[in-house]
Amino acid sequence: MDRRFKPTDAVIYRRTKHSPHPGPRATDVHPAPRGETYTYHVDKFWVVTGVQSDGTILVRTRRGKQYELAADDPALRKARWWERLLYRGRFPNPEA
Repeated sequence: MDRRFKPTDAVIYRRTKHSPHPGPRATDVHPAPRGETYTYHVDKFWVVTGVQSDGTILVRTRRGKQYELAADDPALRKARWWERLLYRGRFPNPEA
């Protein structure tokens, strides 16, 4: 798969979370050894705002937060065409 990113690319980042109450979008839910909390994954729908020469990319969330991620992060991938269509309301507006 082509891992080169460019600005305005829609990306999906699979974030690992820990909580006593996983939300409705939680996937791959596993209880802790003693059962107090759960470990799970949540897909985050972001847009690339910039590509830096050192191999990192800048992404923006729907609420305007900015993150700097390594382009070769295994949890990061480009959204497929059908995901861009199906989840179009979850991706931030690339022009904003």
